[in-house]
Amino acid sequence: MESARLVAGLTRMVRDVGLAEELAQDALVAALERWPESGVPDNPGAWLMAAAKHRAIDELRRGKRLEQKHEELGHALAAEREAGAPELEAALDDPVGDDLLRLVFIACHPVLSTEARIALTLRLLGGLTTEEIARAFLAAEPTVAQRIVRAKRTLAEARVPFEVPRGAEFASRLSSVLQVIYLVFNEGYTATAGEDWMRPALCEDALRLGRILAGLVPGEPEVHGLVALMELQASRSRARLGPSGEPILLLDQDRARWDHVLIRRGLAALARAERLGGLGPYGLQAAIAACHARARTAAETEWVRIAALYDALAQLSPSPIVELNRAVAVAMAFGPAAGLELVDALRTEPALKAYHLLPAVRGDLLARLGRLDEARAELERAATLTRNARERDLLLGRAARCGGGAREAGGAAD
Repeated sequence: MESARLVAGLTRMVRDVGLAEELAQDALVAALERWPESGVPDNPGAWLMAAAKHRAIDELRRGKRLEQKHEELGHALAAEREAGAPELEAALDDPVGDDLLRLVFIACHPVLSTEARIALTLRLLGGLTTEEIARAFLAAEPTVAQRIVRAKRTLAEARVPFEVPRGAEFASRLSSVLQVIYLVFNEGYTATAGEDWMRPALCEDALRLGRILAGLVPGEPEVHGLVALMELQASRSRARLGPSGEPILLLDQDRARWDHVLIRRGLAALARAERLGGLGPYGLQAAIAACHARARTAAETEWVRIAALYDALAQLSPSPIVELNRAVAVAMAFGPAAGLELVDALRTEPALKAYHLLPAVRGDLLARLGRLDEARAELERAATLTRNARERDLLLGRAARCGGGAREAGGAAD
């Protein structure tokens, strides 16, 4: 997230997202070179920003960009003078005051496609690699890389201002902003790659941005729905990891370790969303998370209600991922055979071809039906598809238990 803060601050300075990202990366490289010898400074963020600004000045001095930027700044100043005091007062009265949020809205500008908005924001805000974004989108890595390059070029050519939009334009960009924030949260909640199953900093920053948005647009039910969803899911964070960092699935978690402050906040946000006009896709997912939060034990979970909520979600926002989650809920409510029938219908879905949770869920259901050889093969296949080391170990462990003849307990995805 420090990289995102650098990019946001530098974008305000140079008015070019692509150049800002290059400068931020240069500063981070400089830190990696110097800090091992000189020690980490008292304020690493300030050091990085100062280094990046010096490099920005050098860059502007070196090339034709100085002349271009002088011209751009001249136009901007002239425009501000023509706009007069009201615009200046509006800027001073900015209720957000957050460069990161401005950066999100720039990346979600309508000059970009929806896919490009999400990919660029995940790169700039979440600091995700192209590979991680490709995994999040179930898309090819070269496609995502090209999408990001074209997005930055488009923003530069369009000279998109570094500001949070207002009025109708704000509303039109809100949906993709919510989508991006939740994708960032999801990457923190279950990392697509690496040695750690979770990246808590991403969850915290996504939550912070969601809360800021909720304060900015208190009458938008889906904003509160998203905040509720993130609060409720984040409440389980401490219980999701064992002593060695190993994943612990939902039904096996020690619910005494759930954060009840976050649960109360999530339930309150969900109630606000309901009062404001019903539940959209995020609100429905929050309602599902609330069912888990209210259950004192795993056995008390209202799986029939969860399955019904997934039915509503599939109607409102259909996707193969929703269908897979619905199959899990149906299996828990009505038995593994009912869930397996839904999962098998998804096996030819192109978007899930390389998605590791499809064979993982299928393996769980097969194990619950006593078809252990098939279950082991599916769990091993899922292990080959995931890029996360912790998740791979978990899947291989479950596959090994199938091979040993023990009945696989199964586990609802968390």
